[in-house]
Amino acid sequence: MENEQYFEVDHLTKFFPVKKRGQFFGKPIYVHAVDDVQFTVRKGKTYGVVGESGCGKTTLARMIMHLEKPTSGRMLFKGQDITLFNGKQMKALRRQMQMVFQDPFGSLNPVRTIRNIVAEPVRVHHIFQNRQDEKIKVQEMLETVGLSSSDEMLEKRPGQLSGGERQRVGIASALILGAEFIVADEPVSMLDASIRADIIALMMKLKEEKNLTYFFITHEFGMARAICDRIAVMYAGKMVGVADAASIVDHPLHPYTQLLIDAIPPLIPDPNWGKNISEGEVPYFTVPPPGCRYHPRCSRADELCKSEIPELVDYRDGHFAACHHV
Repeated sequence: MENEQYFEVDHLTKFFPVKKRGQFFGKPIYVHAVDDVQFTVRKGKTYGVVGESGCGKTTLARMIMHLEKPTSGRMLFKGQDITLFNGKQMKALRRQMQMVFQDPFGSLNPVRTIRNIVAEPVRVHHIFQNRQDEKIKVQEMLETVGLSSSDEMLEKRPGQLSGGERQRVGIASALILGAEFIVADEPVSMLDASIRADIIALMMKLKEEKNLTYFFITHEFGMARAICDRIAVMYAGKMVGVADAASIVDHPLHPYTQLLIDAIPPLIPDPNWGKNISEGEVPYFTVPPPGCRYHPRCSRADELCKSEIPELVDYRDGHFAACHHV
């Protein structure tokens, strides 16, 4: 069912303790990476998270996959609270949840063969009793992601493949167990522009064929608009806007959302493009600004914005924004 509350995040927070040079005593200092985030991913949909580098979106993805432990909050998968799952429980859950990483050059072991990389998940879970059945499954997955299934390909190392081919290997490895929920952390940001569209097209094709659900992270609003059903905008660890993809792009409510949309290059070159884009300074995460975290960069900001944190409010048919002046 497409409206099923498939994956839920409830008041999720992650603070990283840090020490200043020479500090041994006193009150600890924390980086506010993710701060009180809530959202729901519907089954069969693509939920996108958009924001600048350092906004907390990758930390959020790593918490979902239990690669980082939350400071507080809850995560529910198919109604089950998985926040405190131990290693054994997460091992079983990874048959349903997998991650596609940003860096196809660093996420694959350079000394292992493509066969061993793709087969690793089924070996960890003891899926096959003999290597021939395993090989057939690996070849099937390579063909599924548009790669050759020849013995020559199976024996290659990642260094012998292009960036796009490596990312296809990563996708094959993520899907070989039959995972249905895929966390994709900027899966094409490190690829050449000529390859990005092919990888995105592959992911969308697999989504339809296998009824996958995606949690998709990107810093490119144009890409999110094209592939996501719902989009959340993150800024300095907070979600400042959430809406259906068409609504958030065509009718942005939060000024930071508007900034990101204004930064999308026009299809037809415009000499005036970018002249009115306000850059400002990204806040220092160990000392976030009081009130709205965006107020130091916002042309709408007043004294209320500087003193009171805005709530994420539903202003129009599921279009949420955290702004005092919508």
